[in-house]
Amino acid sequence: MDSGGGGDRFPQWSVQETRDFLMLRAELDPTFMETKRNKVLWEVISSKMKERGYNRSGEQCKCKWKNLVTRYKGFETMEQEGMRQQFPFYNELQAIFTGRMQRMLWLEAEGGSSKKRLLSSDDEDEESDVDKASKKKKKISNKDSSTLAVNLKEILDDLMKQHMQIEMQWMKLYESKEEERRRRDMEWRQKMEALENEKIMFDRRWREREEERRIREETRSEKRDALITILLDKLRPQD
Repeated sequence: MDSGGGGDRFPQWSVQETRDFLMLRAELDPTFMETKRNKVLWEVISSKMKERGYNRSGEQCKCKWKNLVTRYKGFETMEQEGMRQQFPFYNELQAIFTGRMQRMLWLEAEGGSSKKRLLSSDDEDEESDVDKASKKKKKISNKDSSTLAVNLKEILDDLMKQHMQIEMQWMKLYESKEEERRRRDMEWRQKMEALENEKIMFDRRWREREEERRIREETRSEKRDALITILLDKLRPQD
């Protein structure tokens, strides 16, 4: 299991819970980048987590996100793919940041409206990523307009392909995990039904054996009474 930071010590975050959390965080990432009211958004995520059966507060979700981003940044600098695989949520976070960069480039292409983006004062990870993106945009702005349009289109196409590939991998992994969970649930229900049927059969056999024992006891009792009666009848003439 993967433990979070801050207030999420008890209980620890499971792998499936963390994946569900990242899916919710990815859905709200555009809103996180456009508003300062991040506290409200974390409470929204907390509410959605509770709908899925996870009892996490908004502060716990925020601390978990910062912890994951810190680990992702550490693995991001590693060039070896095998090292990155040691962090099980690398692909999910890469998909979130790739989608974020793509949205910013689209906004830049539409006229630089991304400069009006509002950043959260309590989420340093978002700020650091936007700063990096701003440096890249400044380099692009130094080129002439025709070269910029061509390069921008190529970058967007590449990002789109990467994003689609990561999203497909993510969905396949999620579906496989979900299918595995459904399979385990089905096996568990089948086992419970088999145990219940076995208990019913056991109770039935026990009642049948008890009934047979009672009948045998009654038969023996009747034979004993009949034998005693015969003996008494034989003794009476002698008396």
